[in-house]
Amino acid sequence: MKISKSVKYYAIGVVLFSVAFLAIAYQLLKPQKTLPIYNPSDVNPELVDSTVQHVSKYHTIADFKFTNQNGETVTQKKYEGKIYVADFFFTTCPTICPIMQDNMVVLQQEFKDNPNVMLLSHTVMPHIDSVPVLKKYAIEKGVIDSKWNLVTGDKKDIFYIARKSYLAVKTENEGELYDMVHTENFILVDEQKRVRGFYDGTNKEEIKRLSEDIRFLLE
Repeated sequence: MKISKSVKYYAIGVVLFSVAFLAIAYQLLKPQKTLPIYNPSDVNPELVDSTVQHVSKYHTIADFKFTNQNGETVTQKKYEGKIYVADFFFTTCPTICPIMQDNMVVLQQEFKDNPNVMLLSHTVMPHIDSVPVLKKYAIEKGVIDSKWNLVTGDKKDIFYIARKSYLAVKTENEGELYDMVHTENFILVDEQKRVRGFYDGTNKEEIKRLSEDIRFLLE
């Protein structure tokens, strides 16, 4: 019986050791999650201004100055040290914009209690989307002013930040300056103003992936 008990305890010990070893080995060997840092040379040239297409490192979002739905000036200082999601839209868009903005609402709800996560939507039709128009739209969508800015401004400035910083907008007619066609892209920007991801703002699975990546950056 003594020998039998010894064998039994030995077997249990071996099993426990094996389980612990395999668990540790799995943690050490499994691929660790990472997020790329995007530069202009990494993305579709159609979405990037020709003056920066060659840039392959150290790309960050340029300083900006726009006006939000409350008539307040919004600059990069408002987003300093924040993780944020940016997109481009216009209030009268009948196709992808309503879906995109509904998914922004989902993100707003998910991170509404985290002051380190913000949202930023730029109109590509500033001649239509005045401050009162943006305010009406914000109310309809349930925008939380401290969390999400809908901004307008000089079309030239919007064009430049879209194509030189966020790498997310196409030109409508080649050679015609400031003609913009916004895409369905949501752009994830980290605390250091670097682009960390592009996501289809009309796709629920992509929104889920974006949410997971935001949480990864928060960690």
